[in-house]
Amino acid sequence: MAPTPLNIETFYEADERRRESMEYEFGSQWTDASGNEYELSWIASTGELYLMASPEADMSTDLFGDYYVSDEPVEELSVIVIAIVATHDELELRLEGWEDVIDSDDSLTWLLERFPAAQ
Repeated sequence: MAPTPLNIETFYEADERRRESMEYEFGSQWTDASGNEYELSWIASTGELYLMASPEADMSTDLFGDYYVSDEPVEELSVIVIAIVATHDELELRLEGWEDVIDSDDSLTWLLERFPAAQ
């Protein structure tokens, strides 16, 4: 089953290591098939790779675990952990070439293919 999106404050409150950790950003213009934008970040202390939805995009999952975005505006940012990656080196290897695809339409599909457990 696909992970559930969380409010960003709830996400950080659930594990204080997240607030204290070094975080690496891997672009803020990841797009889904509808053109909604997401930011991709990795938290070093927890190994969590997560997507943060732009305020106007509401990430949800259907019964089959597919991601979709509702048309309703969101007042708060939401995040969804798509993978746990042990090291920064492993993450760099799995994301090799991301700079070349991030500006493509539906670049999120490329990203999620590299982390199949998230689907």
